[in-house]
Amino acid sequence: MSGTNGFPGTWKPNTGSSVPLFEQLRLNIIERADSGTLAAGTRLPAVRSLATELGLAPHTVARAYKELEAAGVVATRGRHGTIVCARDEAWSSLTAAAAEFATAAKAQGASFAEAVQLLAAAYDAE
Repeated sequence: MSGTNGFPGTWKPNTGSSVPLFEQLRLNIIERADSGTLAAGTRLPAVRSLATELGLAPHTVARAYKELEAAGVVATRGRHGTIVCARDEAWSSLTAAAAEFATAAKAQGASFAEAVQLLAAAYDAE
């Protein structure tokens, strides 16, 4: 059974990926928030509930939620749960730029780690 408002649906983390499980979940929620699939005000499942549904440790989900909250993607309201926050257009353009970078990096044969190193170098150069 999927959590509140159908989240996470059929999505499951890829345990064979080099991307950490918390990061996969974090990125999935960001993508859904940016696309409108998770509208502002949508309540996400409780940490333990989502962890059970996805076959993850509760601290993995908690870390993803904590990082999402630090980035302003979600807000935790205590007993009222974790709610998706409204996103502005700047995030949408940043997401599009990241997608273009990822596509270009993959096309050039860069691994995820190499792409992250390139991004970190560019970020530090600014």
